[in-house]
Amino acid sequence: MMKHGDFTGLAGDYARFRAGYAPQVATAILSYVGRDAASVDAADIGAGTGIWTRMLAARGLHSVVAVEPNDDMRGQGIETSRGTDIVWHKGSAEATGLPDSSADLVSMASSLHWADFDKACDEFHRILRPDGVFVALWNPRFIEANPLLVEIEAQITRLKPDIRRVSSGRSGITERLTDMLSAKPQFAEVLYLEGRHFLHQTPEQYIGAWRSVNDLQVQLGPELFRKFLDFTEKRITGLTAIETTYLTRAWAARRA
Repeated sequence: MMKHGDFTGLAGDYARFRAGYAPQVATAILSYVGRDAASVDAADIGAGTGIWTRMLAARGLHSVVAVEPNDDMRGQGIETSRGTDIVWHKGSAEATGLPDSSADLVSMASSLHWADFDKACDEFHRILRPDGVFVALWNPRFIEANPLLVEIEAQITRLKPDIRRVSSGRSGITERLTDMLSAKPQFAEVLYLEGRHFLHQTPEQYIGAWRSVNDLQVQLGPELFRKFLDFTEKRITGLTAIETTYLTRAWAARRA
């Protein structure tokens, strides 16, 4: 039985089909850190298969450490990060296992909603250097840009009217994260950023991205999730590509 937040068995689809993040948001975040990229030590926590981690590493940072609790996800991350200088560790947002004051940038990409927020803030404050930056970001689909995607997403509610998405990046913790970070004495100068990027996904890539979603599978259960995939596959039959807009939403805060 699949559990919330446990991506065991989903890591292959996650690594192959999940979209990246808007590059202009990555540029803005590194600018906010305020140091030359080659001198920045970054720690990506809840790194999953390393999608965001590799985007950071590609910017020529001094060092990038990836921390991921799930063995399956971390294994995929190690495999897909071969040829980079990313160092992988087992750990969590609440207990990274990293040294005090070891990072100029700490990030959680599409994963903060799974963490104990208060404990994670304490841990990030501990591992950040003075004036270092914590950033949490998500990359939900901006479905309003394509009526087909609106129709497909509406099928989820038709199958389960009382569904409450945990990790869509446009609901849950993101509705109040500015206030949550602003209330934390460990952080100051909270900043919100968003940017869009566009993908032409093959039907296989589009369906594969849905298969990697833990929250939806847990809430719908195997039977309803299969019905959702069947509906989606029928709606995109005959299409060579699905035009998908992704919205990267990021909250950054400086260590107080």
